[in-house]
Amino acid sequence: MSNSLDEPHLSKIRITLWPIQNSELKKFLPMGMMMFLVLFDYTLLRNTKDALLITAPMCGAEVIPFLKIGDIPCAILFFFIYAKLSNILSREKLFYSCLIPFLIFFGVFAFIIYPNREFLHPTLESVITLREAYPHLKWFISIYGVWSFGIFYILSELFGVIIIALLFWQFANEVTRTNEAKRFYPFFGFLGNIALMTAGTFGEYLAQLNASLPSEADAWGMSISYIITSVVAAGTGVICIYWWMNRYVLIDPFYYDGAKPEEKKKDKPKLSIGESLSYLLSSKYLGFIAILVVSYGITANIIDVTWKSQVKDYFPKSNDYFAFMGRFSYWTGIATMALIMTTKGIVRRFGWFTGAIITPSMFLITSALFFTFILFKDSLESPTLMFGVGSLYMAVMIGATQNILSKGMKYSLFDPTKEMAYIPLDQELKVKGKAAVDVIGSRLGKSGGGFIQFILLTLTAGTQMTILPYLCAILIVVMLTWMGAVKGLSKLYTDKLDSSKKLQT
Repeated sequence: MSNSLDEPHLSKIRITLWPIQNSELKKFLPMGMMMFLVLFDYTLLRNTKDALLITAPMCGAEVIPFLKIGDIPCAILFFFIYAKLSNILSREKLFYSCLIPFLIFFGVFAFIIYPNREFLHPTLESVITLREAYPHLKWFISIYGVWSFGIFYILSELFGVIIIALLFWQFANEVTRTNEAKRFYPFFGFLGNIALMTAGTFGEYLAQLNASLPSEADAWGMSISYIITSVVAAGTGVICIYWWMNRYVLIDPFYYDGAKPEEKKKDKPKLSIGESLSYLLSSKYLGFIAILVVSYGITANIIDVTWKSQVKDYFPKSNDYFAFMGRFSYWTGIATMALIMTTKGIVRRFGWFTGAIITPSMFLITSALFFTFILFKDSLESPTLMFGVGSLYMAVMIGATQNILSKGMKYSLFDPTKEMAYIPLDQELKVKGKAAVDVIGSRLGKSGGGFIQFILLTLTAGTQMTILPYLCAILIVVMLTWMGAVKGLSKLYTDKLDSSKKLQT
């Protein structure tokens, strides 16, 4: 009798821990592997771009806001090209056309541009002279001194937005049904964030290996060559998996509704770029999603730059900085998987609003702790020395904890809830609306955070610590706006789902 009672209970536990059915693995596992590979690439690129630029001569974390300004025209240019190509190319060709150019550039940078950087960049003496002559423009001049690093930084940033936020999630939204998304999406993040641990461990290993080379060897240059080779190999793997799914999975109506001949629809009239923008701007629903994305970008950027200014002070050498960021990525992966396991049932049990509001709440609490410590760092120097560490080390560790928790919440709840919000939309809004929000909106967010810091740094001719009190006030306003948008979108999302259910019945 007890066994018969225990069996349903055990079955419920199994479904809770692993809600993916065996028949769905042919679809779920390749998509999970795609997420793993693109996050592996982005983690390596993110750590490399930071170590490359922040530790470059006459640079620091302060140059990041100035580069974020350059993200906007690049993102807008990409959106116009993407919108045009989406009317011309098939979904599959569009995917390849966006990914392959990135892989080519990174390969060229590692094996042609970086080895010849001294020939391509202006001399350090000329940069120092210009900075002294124009102190309010000193951070622009620093970027000019390592201009190829700046291009690498911007394209690495765009890689995350375009390949992860746009290409992968657009593909996932198109081929994943709503009932599958509630079970698949949290685990996409879980499988993908194993990549953070893998990339972090791999990066730290490379840094330690190359640090043991003779002093005359270019250890950091060798690290870059190994890193980019890995990035190109993983990117090629993404292309192969995507090709295989289109030919052996998505032709089966069991896995993809679009494979059913009777449900294929006539091609919709193609909209021009101007008509597409007008269509998008008239959507209140997309407007709320854009506020979420922009608010996240501004908040994450301001906190991230402030923390990295502390990391650079503690780890001034490129290899040491990269090794630390490798450890940071590893622990981000651990935290993210733990959060995915503990939060994966929140949307299913408590609804979309609860799942979406947790991320801005987490940002508000953790950033308050971090900035409080930074602002009163000098007063806390004596107490921290009692524990055998300095206040700078504590600032780095508290900031790392804040970033790990915030990134963990992003991957475990922010991204899945945001992507679920696209599912009830029509095809035009899914494709072009997502491109506008995720590419331009995301760039506006990060560039907006960069623009705020750019203005403050230019006016004060100071550093990140000089403008910190102003940033605290701005962050509070942004995060409260974010929470208001979650509330508004929750109502519209629920209404659309209810309308879809009525149409189906």
